[in-house]
Amino acid sequence: MKLHELAPTPGSRKERTRVGRGIGSGLGKTSGRGHKGQKARSGGGVRPGFEGGQMPLYRRLPKRGFKNVLAKQYVVVNLKTLELKYESGEVVDESTLKEKGIVSNARDGIRILGDVGDGDFTKKLTVKVKGISKSAKEKIEAAGGSVEIIPEKKFVNPPKKYPGSPEVS
Repeated sequence: MKLHELAPTPGSRKERTRVGRGIGSGLGKTSGRGHKGQKARSGGGVRPGFEGGQMPLYRRLPKRGFKNVLAKQYVVVNLKTLELKYESGEVVDESTLKEKGIVSNARDGIRILGDVGDGDFTKKLTVKVKGISKSAKEKIEAAGGSVEIIPEKKFVNPPKKYPGSPEVS
């Protein structure tokens, strides 16, 4: 095969339709937009959800619930995954989970759940994570492993320094 013989698969690349190029094309004059009206104009059309002045669905339905902006988003990892990807004696933490491709973004921390699937959990692992279910902890410790919960970081605002007040150290 030579460079000049290279060609895309037939039918894989379609030429764009050029509108407004004469009546013979079938898309001349009004270019498929019809006569006048909002949709015929440049930049015309209505916003998504607009129902012609009728009260739109998103306003007819009641508001419900709220989004907790302070909620922690944990990444869930099952014991089944640890059983498959780790050898006995290894340490399970955020960095090793990323190295093995189990987790890409740890968000607010890792939480281990006790789903083993078929069979038992047999690996002796040292697990260092932000959260773990009771069943997962029992299964890891039953296999001879250990669990260490990483405490949440508490952000404390430093004391304010007011003009004229003694320096706080």
